Amino acid sequence: MTTDQYLAELGQQLRVDAVRMTGHAGSGHATSSMSAADLMAVLMARHLRYDFDWPNHPGNDHLILSKGHASPLLYAAYKAAGVLSDEELMTYRTLGSRLEGHPTPRLPWVDVATGSLGQGLPIGVGIALAGKRLDEMPYRVWVMCGDSELAEGSMWEAFEHAGYERLDNLTLIADINRLGQRGPTRHGWDLDAYARRADAFGWHVVQVDGHDPAAVDAAYREALGVTDRPTVVLARTVKGRGVAAVADKEGKHGKPVPDPEAAVEELGGARSLRVEVERPAATTAPRQAHGVHTDLPRYEVGDTVATRNAYGEALAAVGRDRDDVVALDGEVSDSTRSQFFADEHPGRFFECYIAEQEMVASAVGMQVRGWTPFVSTFAAFLSRAHDFLRMAAIGRASLSLAGSHAGVAIGEDGPSQMGLEDLAMFRALHGSTVLAPCDANQTARLTAAMADGGGIRYLRTGRGGSRVIYGPDEEFTVGGSKVLRRSSRDRLTIVAAGVTVHEALRAADELAEGGTAVRVIDLYSVKPVDAHTLLEAAEETGCLLTVEDHRPEGGLGDAVLDAFTDGRPAPRLIRLAVDAMPGSATEAEQLEEAGINASAIVTAVRRQVSDVSATAA
Repeated sequence: MTTDQYLAELGQQLRVDAVRMTGHAGSGHATSSMSAADLMAVLMARHLRYDFDWPNHPGNDHLILSKGHASPLLYAAYKAAGVLSDEELMTYRTLGSRLEGHPTPRLPWVDVATGSLGQGLPIGVGIALAGKRLDEMPYRVWVMCGDSELAEGSMWEAFEHAGYERLDNLTLIADINRLGQRGPTRHGWDLDAYARRADAFGWHVVQVDGHDPAAVDAAYREALGVTDRPTVVLARTVKGRGVAAVADKEGKHGKPVPDPEAAVEELGGARSLRVEVERPAATTAPRQAHGVHTDLPRYEVGDTVATRNAYGEALAAVGRDRDDVVALDGEVSDSTRSQFFADEHPGRFFECYIAEQEMVASAVGMQVRGWTPFVSTFAAFLSRAHDFLRMAAIGRASLSLAGSHAGVAIGEDGPSQMGLEDLAMFRALHGSTVLAPCDANQTARLTAAMADGGGIRYLRTGRGGSRVIYGPDEEFTVGGSKVLRRSSRDRLTIVAAGVTVHEALRAADELAEGGTAVRVIDLYSVKPVDAHTLLEAAEETGCLLTVEDHRPEGGLGDAVLDAFTDGRPAPRLIRLAVDAMPGSATEAEQLEEAGINASAIVTAVRRQVSDVSATAA
């Protein structure tokens, strides 16, 4: 069998196995897998460098299936490589199987979760950036995408960023099969339309017949020879290739072929070819992350320091101790204060410009390579990248994010710049950690703690100065809280976080002068929440009042309420939050207008205490 014949037969085998597993499962994307089978066959047999026995080999190439719905193709390729059995292939889409409908890192050879289209290339850019600027290793990043996802804006953020960074270690394989879910794609088989766009972003472009193994092989070799820019291989393919009942026909997307047995016969029957994927050359061992032991910045009690400043200074300090820590920002580093890290560690700072999706995707890619990324921008703008964060959580990614300019407390900039939904957004992510510090020493300690955390970690910081209330040696554990006012006569508990802690303390002092004792809890860990302290406060004071610079939905109030979902009686709960649309005003005016300042807290407490007294009488 000649090389071309072998590659053609391997492509057919991948089609057959895609048909078989989707037919057995009764669901799945057979036709999208069939169009790209020859592209995958040539890549596996001729160009990918990967040690399947050592998935974390630092020299391994990275293969990202951006069109994650074509997972049968990927699983069929793994079977051909000898790491999946045919028996496991037939567990596709069943309970407990590693072979999910869209690939996730439950399989050790999958770097990231895909399936929300438009994310594979942006993440691939992050891995390629790590290869060029951090690892300085010769591995290559191969991303396979579909033509439908080329309508996603995130893809063109990635095209621009990769072109600007001249990532010659990145190759995008675009499966242009003309058909999307409901019909033809925007440009169909007009490869020139895609080529013009890619060329404008500084990419090398190769157009090819995606079903000609020799031509595909030549295209990949051409990509490997380009040393000054990324390459996109635009491959014209046929959706459902090889089976007449579905080939290039609308209405067949996302379904098994109608008669799997007949389709397998039409494709020439089942095969059992093995592909020997070449292993990468030996390389140095990857770096190992370690705990933070550095001297963090120290602030004196009574000083006024913005928590964003403390974050930036602490991040720079962590970077001194941890050479695995990298920082990414979206052109606001002078505001988020990640500029402090950039000034001290320029080789590990990445300017992503105003492209929040690519920024988060780059961080996801870098953590694949063992780096510890910190992503910084305004809290409000992280909402643009929410789907990337959602998919990062599905993919078991580990990264830290800091959202500055949170809440109405930012003042005159107005509501478009105010992060008022960020706590809810991050709390909703699976396995996430959400932190809202109120002073500089607390911020510094929690920034360091995030470097050692897992999953998606979020730190909320403020714009204006806040009084330092904790000493520099105070400890803050994730999942903890601090009780700042407490007595045996407490009539109510005020629960606050961030800027509202200072308002709560002022309110507590004013109430104490009038003879009303209240407890004050700084609930800086919004997720996981300190349920024990909250339950104790509820039992001893009977009522909790939450006050937050955030919308009432999904924030601090809901986090507190969640502590009482174990079946025991819940206390009376009062919420103060931002439930109106703010405008432009000073910080003090904003807090007053929103009804979350000390005066509003005092009024709410007095009303509650009065109501309880009247009821008791």
